[in-house]
Amino acid sequence: MKNLPSRRKLLQAAQRYLLEPSEEQLEKSEGEPPRLTSTAIQQVRMSRSRDRILANLDDMYREAFERAKTTGDDSQMASLDFAYRREQLYFEILLDVRDAVERR
Repeated sequence: MKNLPSRRKLLQAAQRYLLEPSEEQLEKSEGEPPRLTSTAIQQVRMSRSRDRILANLDDMYREAFERAKTTGDDSQMASLDFAYRREQLYFEILLDVRDAVERR
């Protein structure tokens, strides 16, 4: 059996490659879209505002709710109402986390 690198060494190599691009990798990436690295995440502010995200969610569910209302599907309307409130809560939590990370 060949001597294979340990898992720790493989993980460290992957982290270096994925999270810390070398100068050579940075030079190669000229003109390419930026990679999502930990440095990029820290430097780039998220583009969508809280209001825009929640408005998009509202629009999406409103359209589906109106379709269910048109067909008279009460169970679908109730299901959509619950799903909307649940998704809104999830998004608000995620947006709170995003805001906290951006403040760091």
